[in-house]
Amino acid sequence: MFKYSVFSVMTPEWTPEELLEKLYEYGYSAVEWRYKRMEPELGVEEPSFWGNNLCTITPEMSDQYLADLHEKATKLEVSTLSINAYLTCGDLQETEKVLKVAKKLGAQMIRLGVPAYDGSQHYSDLCREARNYILQVERLCEQYEIKGLIETHHGTIAPSASMALRLVDGCNPDYIGILYDPGNLIHEGYENYRMALQLLGPYLAHVHVKNAKWQREDESMKWNVEWERVDHGVVCWEQVLLDLDEVGYRGYVGIEDFSRAFSAEKSLAFHEAFLKEVVQKRC
Repeated sequence: MFKYSVFSVMTPEWTPEELLEKLYEYGYSAVEWRYKRMEPELGVEEPSFWGNNLCTITPEMSDQYLADLHEKATKLEVSTLSINAYLTCGDLQETEKVLKVAKKLGAQMIRLGVPAYDGSQHYSDLCREARNYILQVERLCEQYEIKGLIETHHGTIAPSASMALRLVDGCNPDYIGILYDPGNLIHEGYENYRMALQLLGPYLAHVHVKNAKWQREDESMKWNVEWERVDHGVVCWEQVLLDLDEVGYRGYVGIEDFSRAFSAEKSLAFHEAFLKEVVQKRC
């Protein structure tokens, strides 16, 4: 029913080659590569999700390395689903560089940049900036035959499905789509899952699987959000998967676990079993 991928950000201690071997071992059919420039000083740190992440594709990697990685993935029958970059909204030059890397790796999609929102700039100005960027990127995506994704993400002007849709409405869904991430919606942007999925319609291009919870800080008693096990957090994944099935979604659901509840290898095994069990029971 659904296909399963893994975002390499969650396996920072493995190299890309090691991740591909593990994906083949556990039966995952696609990978999403973290793409980011790695500053030299990070190399002395312990591997981490957003720091010294060894499972990252960097701009400095040679064409030969990318070709070899693509060949290895093909042999292991693991397709490259997406290049998940950390692009700045409006940076068309860097966006095209990512599209070129995606093409070399045989990726279907890349993640685009949208403005952050901290209240210092008016939403309307940021929305106008993002729309202009996305409309220009749409032409690039058509040229490279790769879809550009806007992720529902807290701290940006696209924290919910409806806000993300405002940015892509009117674009060709063959080239511009939305990455729906219910785990991010725990921070901000929650809407009824089925309603949100119905709203997205043809723009629903991919789904990320992770979870989070609200808790109070000890001293201030203020609420904050922390990542949690997929089966222990606020997101009811049984309901999300049921709603995805109801709207006819047949694409990938991508694991992006930040809970630190498991080692990387145990996380692959756990999430595969969890998702298949839920799908068998509910969908």
